[in-house]
Amino acid sequence: MSSTVDERHTRDVDTGRGLHVRGLTTRYGPVLALDDVDLTAPAGRVTAVLGANGAGKTTLLRTVSGLLPAQAGSVHLGDVDLTTAGAEDVARAGVAHVPEGRGVITELTVEENLRLGALLGAARASARKPPTIDDVYALFPSLEGRRRQAAHSLSGGERQMLVIGRALLSAPEVLLLDEPSLGLAPRVVSRIFAVLRGLVDAEGLAILLVEQNARSALSIADTGVVLNLGRVVASADAATLAGDDELRHAYLGL
Repeated sequence: MSSTVDERHTRDVDTGRGLHVRGLTTRYGPVLALDDVDLTAPAGRVTAVLGANGAGKTTLLRTVSGLLPAQAGSVHLGDVDLTTAGAEDVARAGVAHVPEGRGVITELTVEENLRLGALLGAARASARKPPTIDDVYALFPSLEGRRRQAAHSLSGGERQMLVIGRALLSAPEVLLLDEPSLGLAPRVVSRIFAVLRGLVDAEGLAILLVEQNARSALSIADTGVVLNLGRVVASADAATLAGDDELRHAYLGL
């Protein structure tokens, strides 16, 4: 890691619960994918990250979760510095990443997939009591009737519920979600987003939600951040972003 990262650590960091990103810069070879990105995803809030394809949204989540190295900037979970941590250490610290593509282990049953998440939840110290597998079934009842089925037999919506449920069983402080609505029917998206909103309100979870479907994301978000070519071009409460016609047309396709 370059010395620039250490220099960026001198920026003010709020040590309250939640995720704090300051000056984050990431490259793919010569390509600048994130350029000096600042954002905060506080506990008890949904923070939506919006923008067109290629804006840097997925790169942001991959950098925060330790899958990609940052060239500059810092990532903190509360007062814990995760800037140079690898993906396993980031997960143990309390950041759960649900990538695009509904990454279940298809050869395992629904319950076996959930047990993997529960293992991490049991292994890490958490201020929040880890949910149980029965709690996940209560959130997503369609999974309970398929608990002994192989995950490859599930619908796209059920796979998304399963991977979110597995992430929740790790008792995260912050949940990173990459395009959870992609390819799903509107009623399934509404169900998943309603569950997520309920968890934020009831449990104080912090959610950083990457979505190309800006309308759906802003409907459950408290605040939004708009990326364009790796830079933050707007950051405001969700209602303000949704009501900004110029911004919506320029960057959100609405």
